[in-house]
Amino acid sequence: MKTVTRFAPSPTGNLHIGSARTALFNWLFAKNTKGKFLLRIEDTDKVRSTKDSINKILEGLKWLDLKWDDEIIYQSKNQKRHNEVAEDLLKNGLAYKCFCSEEELKNMREEAKILKKPFRYNRMWRDRDLKDAPKNIDPVIRIKSPIDGESNIDDIIQGSIKVSNEEMDDFIIVRSDGTPTYMLSVVVDDHDMNVTHIVRGHDHLTNTFRQNVIYNAMNWNVPKSAHIPLILGPDGSKMSKRHGAIDVEEYKNNGILSDALINYMLRLGWSHGDDEIISLENAIKWFSLEKIGKSPAKFDNDKLISVNSHYIKELDNNKIISFLENYYNKKYKIELDKISINRLNLGLDDIKTRSRDLNQLAEMALFYCSKFPITVSKKADKYIKKVDKNTFKDLLIVLKNIENDFKKQKIEQIIAKFLSEKGLKLSDIIQYIRAMITGLDVSPRIYDIMEVLGFEEIKKRIEYFING
Repeated sequence: MKTVTRFAPSPTGNLHIGSARTALFNWLFAKNTKGKFLLRIEDTDKVRSTKDSINKILEGLKWLDLKWDDEIIYQSKNQKRHNEVAEDLLKNGLAYKCFCSEEELKNMREEAKILKKPFRYNRMWRDRDLKDAPKNIDPVIRIKSPIDGESNIDDIIQGSIKVSNEEMDDFIIVRSDGTPTYMLSVVVDDHDMNVTHIVRGHDHLTNTFRQNVIYNAMNWNVPKSAHIPLILGPDGSKMSKRHGAIDVEEYKNNGILSDALINYMLRLGWSHGDDEIISLENAIKWFSLEKIGKSPAKFDNDKLISVNSHYIKELDNNKIISFLENYYNKKYKIELDKISINRLNLGLDDIKTRSRDLNQLAEMALFYCSKFPITVSKKADKYIKKVDKNTFKDLLIVLKNIENDFKKQKIEQIIAKFLSEKGLKLSDIIQYIRAMITGLDVSPRIYDIMEVLGFEEIKKRIEYFING
């Protein structure tokens, strides 16, 4: 039988990092087994579901390059089919109408609270004659869950899990307004989509036991389950905003590469020996659900940054320049011209080795752009205010001598000679040069930068500060 996995997000917010990892594991398992990876949008909550959230989820998946097979399924369009299944269950005596009033349900909850037990519906309408039904209450439809014995799940990740059926309740499958609940809709859609494996978070384990009641009642094949452990923050608590970015869009905006995020998410709970950097090709080849650990994974932002740094070093300069064109235009209204692009191509390799993320790279490379005057950081400005103008006027006169052969070796030699004649050390001027030609207090090797910018540009920048 062909493997069919699915990713089924609810469009009530952005694509969370935990959901993205779930999508990745489903996608990898489908690719590894030459199966299908399907996408279903669970948009039945009309109040909380939004078009914007749907778009954000789709954009996040596309950015991560997790391509789904076939058309997207929208759960809200299948409501008629869900209700038909509920009617079949009613007709076959496997579900029933419950006419409990709000007052009766409230009393059940209060009784459970007094007894210090979890609330469970007492099944008062399970075998009751409908002739007793009140006229003023629209009923819900409840499934008949097993009462005796145990229910068992052989989970691919968590192993064999048993639950006493006494802990199961006759949960609602159709609300009083006639709309199907999540429990019913998910099962019907998974069955109709021929899903063979349900890979999702450990927090869905209770749902799996409940949903299996519907599968068994309908005499349908139950998909194999794999419950992924949760992602926790560095402090071991549930991951939240206080731990930093938590959704895919934020990571993208923070300069994280999609390949880096994929690589890092892959290692959150799954491993292949001690390998930290794993190509997508190898991930597909090596991936298996059995290798996912049972314990929760802790999110470590420093490790993500380390992985991101690796991928930035490997990134093609043309892709970086494409990113910079958008970044500079959006933030500084700068359009890269041929001069700037040429400088970037000459200087990016060094900057890539120093960059933690694309945004940092963009700020570090900004001085290569031909927009004048350059942007100056607060730290660099402190040096500029202390510049000895006469020293740098003399330096420009000396540098002009190699204007037509402005190479880093020559620049280094002539500056060394200049310093010797002035009785100065390199440390006496290097930070001032850096501040005036880059606007930064930290940068790649200064002689490399000077060669890339050329004498005329160096002269223009230094003169702007010493004559201003």
